[in-house]
Amino acid sequence: MTTIAPDIVRAFAPTGRLRASINTGNPILAAPDAATGLAKGVSVDLARGFAQRLGVELELVVFDTAGKSVDAVGQERADIGFFAIDPKRGEGILFTPPYVLIEGCYAVREASPLRGNDEVDRAGTRVMVGKGSAYDLYLSRELKAAEILRAPSSPAVVAYFLEQGADVAAGVKQQLEADAARLGGLRLLPGRFMVIQQAMGCPRSRGEAAAAVLRAYVQEMKASGFVREALQRHGIGGATVAP
Repeated sequence: MTTIAPDIVRAFAPTGRLRASINTGNPILAAPDAATGLAKGVSVDLARGFAQRLGVELELVVFDTAGKSVDAVGQERADIGFFAIDPKRGEGILFTPPYVLIEGCYAVREASPLRGNDEVDRAGTRVMVGKGSAYDLYLSRELKAAEILRAPSSPAVVAYFLEQGADVAAGVKQQLEADAARLGGLRLLPGRFMVIQQAMGCPRSRGEAAAAVLRAYVQEMKASGFVREALQRHGIGGATVAP
């Protein structure tokens, strides 16, 4: 294991602790532990491992949405975070390569006439997304005719989709599948509309030298099997370790 230079440690932990922004709104990355209420998941494991690598204590800064988690890192209220790679977010955050790939999919009511992803972007179609999520940012760029509606968080998408009578719910495949199984009367459209690349990131102000250390850490954790084992340990299915 490579020793990290003191100036890099200070860049990542200017307060003496590594503050990691954790989003529990995406259960593939992290979720509250049923027994303790504390966040657990692959992102927490990666944060803990990186703090150990730096030789500093870890402080988890936990949020319930991706947007809040991104803002914390962009505004330097956290030192690292875990988010989907997106050009808009890249204005304030330096990203690593992805460590996990997740599918973004559409769900509709059983009776919906929509049968394929290519039928969604039409005038009069209302698509519910989680505000500030990766797929909100992506669909805001890609959809030209459909109207986008926003739920306050990703886990709330299906509830708001049903409550407001939207035509399509967009989100992480696993979340939509779980909601469809729990509520009934819903189906996922075949395939996916995007691949969400989940990565680590740090404030752009921390510099390229620091970002290079974080990138190397992520690549090592993938190659060693750490990410795969963490997903298995937390019972996460459907997510693919990024190449």
